[in-house]
Amino acid sequence: MPRRIVLRGVALLYLLVVLLAPLAMVFYRTFENGLEPVWQALSDPLTVHAFEITLIAAAIAVPLNTVFGVLCALAIVRRRFRGKGLLNAFIDLPLAVSPVVVGLALYLLYGRTGWFGPWLQGHGINVLFALPSIVLATIFVSVPFVAREVIPTLRELGNEQEQAAATLGATRWQRFWRITLPSIRWAVIYGVILTTARCLGEYGAVAVVSGRIEGKTETATTRVDDLVQNFQTSGAYAISVVLALIAVAVLILMTLTKPKEEAL
Repeated sequence: MPRRIVLRGVALLYLLVVLLAPLAMVFYRTFENGLEPVWQALSDPLTVHAFEITLIAAAIAVPLNTVFGVLCALAIVRRRFRGKGLLNAFIDLPLAVSPVVVGLALYLLYGRTGWFGPWLQGHGINVLFALPSIVLATIFVSVPFVAREVIPTLRELGNEQEQAAATLGATRWQRFWRITLPSIRWAVIYGVILTTARCLGEYGAVAVVSGRIEGKTETATTRVDDLVQNFQTSGAYAISVVLALIAVAVLILMTLTKPKEEAL
C-alpha cells in the first residue's frame, strides 16, 4: 500500500510539473489584467481570420481522413492483398516523421522547382503559401488516428455477423451500413475527436508551407508564434487559452465516449 501511494504521488507530481503548471501559468497570464485585453486580442480581425483558416483546414481534413481511415481499416482487416503490410506501416508515417520534414517535403513538391509546382503555376493554381498547402499539411499529419482506432475494433468484432447477413442476401452496402458501421461507430467518433485535435493544433508543417502572411495564410498556432516574436504576449496568451480549452474539450469528449466504446 505505501508503495502504491508513492507511485501515485510521483505520477501526479510529474503531471503537475510537466503539464498542469505550464497550462495554469498560461491561464494566469491571460486573465491577470482582466477580460478586456483578452476580448480585444480575440476580436482582432487578424486573429479571427487565423481561427477561420484553422477551422477551414480542419473542416476539410477531418472528413477526408475519416473516410480514408474507415476504408483503410476495412481493407487491412477484411481483405487480403499484396502490400497490405506496407499500407499498415505507412499509416503510421505521420507519427514517425517530424511535421517540419512534412512541410519541407510539400515545399519541394509544390515549389517553383518542384515536381508539380511548374505545372500548377502554369495553370494559375497556387498551392504553396495559400490555403491548399495548409490543408495538405493538415491532412498529412492527421491521417493515422481514425484508422488506428477502427482497425483493432474491427479485428475484435470479427466478420461472423457480416457473413450471416451475406448468406441472407444483404448487399455489401447494406452489411456495412447496418452491421459494420454501428459496430465501429464509437471507434470512429474517438478517432474523429483525435483527428480534430491534431488538425487544430498543428504548427510545424503549416509554418513551413503557409508563408505565415497576416490576414491571409496565418493559422491560430502560427499567429501565437508571430505575436510572441513581436512581444504582443497578451494576444498570444489569449489564443493559447482558446486552443487549450479546445484540448480540454477533446479530453472530455474522449472520456465520455470511451466507456461507451468499451461497453461494445
